[in-house]
Amino acid sequence: MADSTGKPAPEAGRAVQGTASFSKFMIVLQAIADAPGDLDIAKLTKALPYPRGTVYRIVSALISEGLVTEKQDSRTYQLGHRLIALASKSWETSDLRSAARDHIEALRNATGETVHLAVPSGTGMVYIDKLESPRTVRMTSRIGTRVELYSTSVGKAYLAALPELQCREIIANLNMQPRTRNTLTDPEALLSEIRKTRANGYSYDNEENEPDIRCFGGAIVDRNGSPVGGVSLSIPIYRFDEERAANCIARVKETVAAISASLATLV
Repeated sequence: MADSTGKPAPEAGRAVQGTASFSKFMIVLQAIADAPGDLDIAKLTKALPYPRGTVYRIVSALISEGLVTEKQDSRTYQLGHRLIALASKSWETSDLRSAARDHIEALRNATGETVHLAVPSGTGMVYIDKLESPRTVRMTSRIGTRVELYSTSVGKAYLAALPELQCREIIANLNMQPRTRNTLTDPEALLSEIRKTRANGYSYDNEENEPDIRCFGGAIVDRNGSPVGGVSLSIPIYRFDEERAANCIARVKETVAAISASLATLV
């Protein structure tokens, strides 16, 4: 039987040629994306169901194509610039990024602080937009940076917007390593924080992801109420005070509500 182009259609039940190899590449790539800068060949081999030689060949191929880079000091791997560039082309046309842009610009302009827009990626979040504070102290993050669910305000906001069972399942499988002395590394402590986030309607990162930076976050939801991303507002500790924080929280909540409403109108 032929398809519309006149070419024979693949037989039902027969795997498309090359999909097994492609799946291996994607599994290795996802493992690196989920733990950037943490895994060398030995750790990758231990984490994956493939022989060391297979892992080495796949990683070498990914490096040669610019999809993965090797950190020379630790011999560990992270996503390459080519992959980030490819992803950025998708983000530029993203409905979420388009719907959010005016709102996060308004948030940045009203507060004078750095704003991030993030979407879920594996067991973390990825920044798909960032608006810098016009002030002198700026954050080192960039578009394409992957951050943890448990140590960031966007991650906590996303978790809090999930159904309880799904949230608990994700938290149970997180590798909660400390990023600062304030990072929550106990699942029960994180669950308690998530309950607080739901009750308050916003999330809080108390120097848990980056020293001397506090963040407020909120979840963006689609028309069905499912979380699709998050917004965070980052404030250096020397500019932080309770009165200003209250205004920032209110503006973050307004921003994610407005973005969610914009998304609901898209076809």
